[in-house]
Amino acid sequence: MPERPATEGQEHMTVRKWNPDGMAAPVGAYSHVSVPPEGARLVFVSGQVGAAPDGTIVAGCAAQTTQTFANLERVLDELGATPAHVVKLFTMLVGEGAFAEFAAARTAVFDRWYPDGRFPAHSAAIVAGLATPEILVEIEAVVAVSGWA
Repeated sequence: MPERPATEGQEHMTVRKWNPDGMAAPVGAYSHVSVPPEGARLVFVSGQVGAAPDGTIVAGCAAQTTQTFANLERVLDELGATPAHVVKLFTMLVGEGAFAEFAAARTAVFDRWYPDGRFPAHSAAIVAGLATPEILVEIEAVVAVSGWA
């Protein structure tokens, strides 16, 4: 297992996020373009789900969304990174009805993570199912970090 990454200089790891002129505004909380800084290493975080620390899956889409982002925040902490270092998110939701609950819970997290409204690139897909029937939300992340110890 690799050692924890070096966090020195991590505060200088600014991910550029913007929406090009001449395009429609994003239809949600994301930027059309998100570029890691030169020299950054990209870390690909496997899909996280709404599993509590004891391994149980929390009930309901909103609670799973909140727990999933808490799990991602724990991974960011392990990397010596913050939500500002997230380049891209990919979300899978079970069933079309889940999106409204997901969006409300994501907004609560994003209000804290991205108070300036500069969101990472983010794609979402409605799927028939995930790894187990009780999992309703799964989120993958790409994170820019400065290096490894």
